[in-house]
Amino acid sequence: MKLRIGVIGQGRDWQSRYLPALRSMRDRLQVVSVYNSVSLLADAAARELDAERYDSFRAVMESPALDAVLVLEDDWYRLMPLFAACDYGKAVFCGADLNLDPAAAAKIHNQVQSAGVAFMTEFPRRFAPATLRLKELIATRLGRPRLLFCHRRLACESKDRTRTLDARSQRELMELIDWCNYIVADAPTWIQAIRHTSSQTPENSDYQILSLGFGNPEKDPQAILAQISCGAYIPEVWNEAIAYRPPAAIQVCCEKGLAFVDLPTTLVWFDDAGRHQETLDTELSVGQQMLGQFHRSITSLVRKSNDLEDTCRALHILDQAKKSTESFSRVAI
Repeated sequence: MKLRIGVIGQGRDWQSRYLPALRSMRDRLQVVSVYNSVSLLADAAARELDAERYDSFRAVMESPALDAVLVLEDDWYRLMPLFAACDYGKAVFCGADLNLDPAAAAKIHNQVQSAGVAFMTEFPRRFAPATLRLKELIATRLGRPRLLFCHRRLACESKDRTRTLDARSQRELMELIDWCNYIVADAPTWIQAIRHTSSQTPENSDYQILSLGFGNPEKDPQAILAQISCGAYIPEVWNEAIAYRPPAAIQVCCEKGLAFVDLPTTLVWFDDAGRHQETLDTELSVGQQMLGQFHRSITSLVRKSNDLEDTCRALHILDQAKKSTESFSRVAI
């Protein structure tokens, strides 16, 4: 079944992720309308996909023939396209970097439930070939995860070093939390968080570490611990330092082995037989995996909106992390 799609905004991953995926999936997804607040970008995208350019995002959604919209950019309109899609009964793929708070996420969740539309959030780490292969290995060779170590190292964006982690951390941390939840296939029960304050801007931080507990480690031998860290302490001008010896995106210690993941396609794992290295360059790209899942969520008889619930859960965990930081203690989730 071919779906008619509208694209709202192009975003930073348009050329590398979404445009190639849409071109390769013309048999399932036909882009018929494009909107961007920058008209030149909208014209270019419309020409590339043989679609019609519109002057407003509401005009895109008014077409009764349209099945779904891809919201790929956080622009002046912020959350309005998501609410408009619910008003017009269009399925939504949200790939915009929206810094949501729990209240806003809950409002969107209520709107989506009331409208009865499919909703999918961009969680690219879930759909990376290395992650999908890791999930297979956990089920077949490595066994249940015990410990997860997930690290993200960012560059400070400004040369004066005043741009700290707080300005960009929420989206990153939310995705890392969701990634760990997805790999474990469960939700954490407690969190403990520590922040390091920036010397340039004491009100902000340049490093944060979260410990997520899946069960009580003092009482349950099957409990799982995930350690997530995210830092923006290296100035942008030190670009060689940023790329020097980067840690694995995630390290997972399981009952029967150990795995190191480097996104999107590299996986190294160890078991009793020794070392195994897999490079998954021939697998479907992240963009194709996500849009393929979005297509299935619309055409399936089962309406998909659990991504939004996962987003709300990750935001709630972040909110609890703030309480843990302030109280210097473990906080129940």
